[in-house]
Amino acid sequence: MAVIRTIILVIFYVVLVVLLTPVLLVCWPLGIRDPLLRVAKWAMGVSRRILRLKIEVTGLENVGPDRSYVFMANHLSFLDGPLLFYVIPQLVRVILKKSVFRIPVVGPGMRFVGFIPVDRKRASGGKRSITEAARMMKEKGYSFLIFPEGTRSRNGRLQPFKRGGFFLAIAAGAPIIPITIKGTFELMPKGRVFPHSGKISVTFHRPLETAGKTNDDIPGLIDEVSRAIASSL
Repeated sequence: MAVIRTIILVIFYVVLVVLLTPVLLVCWPLGIRDPLLRVAKWAMGVSRRILRLKIEVTGLENVGPDRSYVFMANHLSFLDGPLLFYVIPQLVRVILKKSVFRIPVVGPGMRFVGFIPVDRKRASGGKRSITEAARMMKEKGYSFLIFPEGTRSRNGRLQPFKRGGFFLAIAAGAPIIPITIKGTFELMPKGRVFPHSGKISVTFHRPLETAGKTNDDIPGLIDEVSRAIASSL
């Protein structure tokens, strides 16, 4: 059944991309972005139903509707990004590796709505992406989703955090909301192609303010975010 559900999901996305291509061509010159993100959010909800994933969400009261945040979550599975994009109660943007933006239609569409590519092969790539994301947060009020571990866990345990997302939060003066996601590792661990159906829980923790903090405060912020995420694992 997992294989059949995945095939149905792939067909759904192929049809969706074909239908959205002319819409993107209209929205692009007009600078219309939010409707495309809402369609993407709807598509993630459809994906959840196709894959028969049950999501339990707690702590949404910690997310203010009119504030920009840097959401930081643990990373267990390929499922994490799409699911969090769906459950975060904002039109959140993401910093993604540069190769993803080479996907026809999808890549240019992501760049258009505010997703940011990062070139991990260049030392300056991460800094450039963080600078651009911080500018968007301050000028446009965007929020960003970051996986501070940098890559999916191979054993389900929390890995050491990288500093990039914390540089972003401080540069933008935005609060950090730690997120704990559970269940996705068991359904689709790294290396698995076809996800199982099952239950997933997502917990939004209380925001950590970064106003007035500097890069010297990053070790303390890393510790606070790590402890918050681990508290619900």
